[in-house]
Amino acid sequence: MRAAGITGVFGWVPEYRLTNDELSTMVDTTDEWIMQRIGIKERRILKGGKATSDMGTEAVKGLLEKTETDPSEVELVIVATITPDMHFPSVSNLICHKAGLDNAWGFDISAACSGFIYALETAIQFIVSGRHKKIVLVGADMMSAITDYTDRTTCPLFGDGAGAVMIEEVDDDLGVRDSILEVDGSGYNSLHMKGGGSLRPASHETVDNHEHFVFQEGQAVFKVAVSKMADVSVELMKRNNIEPDQLSWLVPHQANMRIIEAVARRMGIKKEQVMINIHKYGNTTAATIPLCLWEYESKMKRGDNVILAAFGGGFTWGSLYMKWAYDSE
Repeated sequence: MRAAGITGVFGWVPEYRLTNDELSTMVDTTDEWIMQRIGIKERRILKGGKATSDMGTEAVKGLLEKTETDPSEVELVIVATITPDMHFPSVSNLICHKAGLDNAWGFDISAACSGFIYALETAIQFIVSGRHKKIVLVGADMMSAITDYTDRTTCPLFGDGAGAVMIEEVDDDLGVRDSILEVDGSGYNSLHMKGGGSLRPASHETVDNHEHFVFQEGQAVFKVAVSKMADVSVELMKRNNIEPDQLSWLVPHQANMRIIEAVARRMGIKKEQVMINIHKYGNTTAATIPLCLWEYESKMKRGDNVILAAFGGGFTWGSLYMKWAYDSE
């Protein structure tokens, strides 16, 4: 059976930095409060009438150049996002157009913060089945578009960004080895965006009620996120016979520093084994994991044991185990 994995990664974030100090002029908060409770120092914000597809396109163009891939070689583009430019066409459709991927087809996956893991598991199937040879997977979200900057409990959390990875066939002992993906729709009340869908179409009422922004019950989400992310990650370690000191990297969704630390403790691993960049970018939803891979790529080695873990609205959560497929040049 074929094996498939990540063979290249690239990230892109907007230039504008929204710092905690600037945020404190908008809502009743402080740098100290945000750092103690969340661990975010600043987040990037997309300006100038741009949208999610623009960030995704920049990440894809950088990936193609870095991996020396001709755009005509890409056969499929999968985008994980909850902030599409519009309801339709899909972000993948727009990225194919903007990045010149004329031979590719594509679709979007909506699983909130778990989106990149869901999309990675999906992309792998197209390679191992022999259906495609080169797939570009993008995690991108413009969370500033759905963040209420009058809500002090949620506005410090989110930022904008995009990451793209190349998915190809790899040696049999490398690539994605195992995964656990879960959903629990009963959690929708604790983390959702109420307005804008078929249940609550846009209206004066939905706008006046701030229903087109992220809503989150912080304490409820914190408890479930730690439990679910840790449970599936520990289970992957057990069934693949990985001891804590044998795990090269945990790549957790960057939602909250306390969640990341709690999951690492439950897994019995050290901070040095955990990829962290939440302080620089905040929660970019589907983009957090690929942005971590992009920043830490130079430290990763062929054969490294890597576990990705995420928890998102809905609820969605999952963990994926892979052996890193290449040494960074």
